[in-house]
Amino acid sequence: MLMKSWDFDDLPLPTLEKPEDSAAASGRYHVPVMAEEVVALLRPAPGLIFLDGTAGGGGHTEKFLQHGAEVVALDQDADAIAHCADRLAAFGHRLHLVETNFENTGAALDGLGFHSVAGALIDIGVSSHQLDTAERGFAMMKDGPLDMRMSRGISRTAADIINTATVSELAEIFRTYGEEPRAMHIAARLVAAREQRPLRTTFDLAAAVTSIVPRTGPRHPATRVFQALRIAVNDELGALARGLDAISTRLARGARFAVISFHSLEDRIVKNYFRDRSTEWIDRPEWPEPRRNPARIFRLLTPRPMDASGEEVTANPRARSAKLRVVERL
Repeated sequence: MLMKSWDFDDLPLPTLEKPEDSAAASGRYHVPVMAEEVVALLRPAPGLIFLDGTAGGGGHTEKFLQHGAEVVALDQDADAIAHCADRLAAFGHRLHLVETNFENTGAALDGLGFHSVAGALIDIGVSSHQLDTAERGFAMMKDGPLDMRMSRGISRTAADIINTATVSELAEIFRTYGEEPRAMHIAARLVAAREQRPLRTTFDLAAAVTSIVPRTGPRHPATRVFQALRIAVNDELGALARGLDAISTRLARGARFAVISFHSLEDRIVKNYFRDRSTEWIDRPEWPEPRRNPARIFRLLTPRPMDASGEEVTANPRARSAKLRVVERL
């Protein structure tokens, strides 16, 4: 488990941004999605300890800090932690940065001496900075090494998978994580192509998929393949399932927990997790009558997920697929 805590006393003095430049700085790294809705629902305030399990560019963390909360901000990406240390240094010791995945929330809080939190957020998926940095290998439209690791502590890259996995293994990845209908066909052709020359860059892979599945609409033919590989490299769905449990066990009574997801695979996991732990009564055909749900720990605050507003989507097109779900700890 990779985990590194940052203490501002150990960091070089940063160049602080002027308050009016904060939004611009956030935009350069990552624009927080539905920030105002998250604040309104989670209600950060002085004297409360909040968890931001996916610090990213620090946008949500900054909102919590501005409302007076003390924040534990986690991110497995060292670039994100360094950016937040610079951008948010003015908040001093009300901010605790830890380089780790949110599935390690318990260990992170224990390391800081915190038992529970009064609110928590995870904003799942790839950040704007990761997409826009060619050498990270996340984007089809920027040529770079076929990497896709959110943490340098992850040993296997996308190139490792695409150049060593069997046809059936690749097809399963594309089908399960990308919901790609041509999974087997693409996998077979990619394995044949790599025998001529290994696929090492994002342009290599994008071109190979395009040669198999010609472009017929606005969506790039390799979109689902890139998504599937990214999820596989980072074990994103497994980390999400483990992280939901890890965070839930550290919520104080009355604490609210928000999750922002960006595709159906993530949202389905969150929806089912919150539903299974917020339903008061359960029933089965073999039971004579309904029974109270022993797993119930939440009150569901969003029976249906919240979407970003039209204005926000216009300003930040990446918000268009975001879904926000929130529960409250009983």
